[in-house]
Amino acid sequence: MNILSENTAFGGMQAVFSHDSEACNCEMTFAVFVPPQATERPCPVLWYLSGLTCTHANVMEKGEYRRMAAELGLIIVCPDTSPRGKDVPDSLTNWQLGQGAGFYVDATESPYALNYQMETYITKELPALIAGSFRADMDRQGIFGHSMGGHGAMTFALKYPGRYKSCSAFAPIVSPSTSPWAQGAFEKYLGTDPDVWRKHDACALVAAGARFPEFLIDQGTADGFLEEGLKPWLFEAAVKDTDIALTLRMHERYDHSYYFISTFMDDHLRWHAERV
Repeated sequence: MNILSENTAFGGMQAVFSHDSEACNCEMTFAVFVPPQATERPCPVLWYLSGLTCTHANVMEKGEYRRMAAELGLIIVCPDTSPRGKDVPDSLTNWQLGQGAGFYVDATESPYALNYQMETYITKELPALIAGSFRADMDRQGIFGHSMGGHGAMTFALKYPGRYKSCSAFAPIVSPSTSPWAQGAFEKYLGTDPDVWRKHDACALVAAGARFPEFLIDQGTADGFLEEGLKPWLFEAAVKDTDIALTLRMHERYDHSYYFISTFMDDHLRWHAERV
C-alpha cells in the first residue's frame, strides 16, 4: 500500500491509502480510521459504502464519525465507489454510470467487466488487505452506507450471511432493479435480464428468502430523491411477515446531503457498536 495521507484525530489515525487492485485491474484508494484502542487490542471493523458521485473523501471529510469511533473503539473503512483512471470506462454525460457509480456489483458486460468488480473488491480483496495491515477483528464486522452505498451495504448483509453482525443505511436505494436511479447502470453492468438484477436488490433478495437479523434505516422526508430513487417503504413491505427486524426512521426537513448523514452518524455508530 502507498500512504497518501496520515493524520492523528481523537487519539487515533485517519489515513488514506492506494494500492494495486487485482479485482478492479487498476489503482484503488480507500480511507481508514484506526481508533486509539487498536494499540492495545484488535478492534471491530465497520465498512462505510458511499453514494453516487462520491469517493472515500466525502464521508471522511463531512461524515463526522471519528470522535464517536474513537470513543467506541471502531475501525472505520471507507472504500471508493468505483474503479478509476484514464483507462477505466466512464460515462461523461451520466452521473449514474461509470466512475463514481460502481453500484457495488461485479460487472459482466463489456467494456465494464474488466474493471468494475466492486463486489469482489469490497467483500474479498479489501478485507484481506485490512486484516493483514491493521489490528482488525474480522470476526466482528458491520456495514453501512448512504444511497447507492446503502444499497451495497444491505445487499451484502443479505448475500453474505454470517459475515456482518450489523447493517444500517442512510437513504438507501432499496430496490435498484425497479428504480430509474439504477436501472440504466444495471443494464450496462449486468445485461438486460431482470432476474440477474434482482440478485443485487435488497427487496428482491428478501423475497427470494435471504435473511439478516435487523436493519436500521434513516431517511429524510425532504430528500429530493425519495419518491423516484429510494422508496424505503418498499423494503418495509418486503420484510413484513418475515423474521427480519426493521427500524425505519423518517426525519422531517432532512435532505440527502451529508448534513443529514452527520446528524445521525453517532446513532449509527452506537447501533453497530452494540452488535459487532
